[in-house]
Amino acid sequence: MEILLAIIIGTLYASGIYMILRRSLVKLIIGIILLGNGANLLIFLLGRIAKGSPPIIPGDSKVFLDAYSDPLPQALILTAIVISFGLQSFAIVLVKRAHKVVKTDDLDEMNATDEYS
Repeated sequence: MEILLAIIIGTLYASGIYMILRRSLVKLIIGIILLGNGANLLIFLLGRIAKGSPPIIPGDSKVFLDAYSDPLPQALILTAIVISFGLQSFAIVLVKRAHKVVKTDDLDEMNATDEYS
């Protein structure tokens, strides 16, 4: 299972970087989304995939009795999802506004309009 996730993470990173290097702002946003999803899967994979009970200690004992799943990677992934959603929302609004003003989403054409202003 870890090998499959590692291949998926590599594919997400490669396609995300490829999309970021394109000259379109829409493809840039898609690349950022792919990189964010790859990073979330990487954090999930580093937390080790283990089947276990939730990390709740029974009232009559002081330590865990069985194997338990680590809650820290899950909390980090949830935080990363919220942050990436905010970043994506801001980027989409920014691209929409830039397209409205400049009438293009090509970065080369945007740089050309900046020189003549």
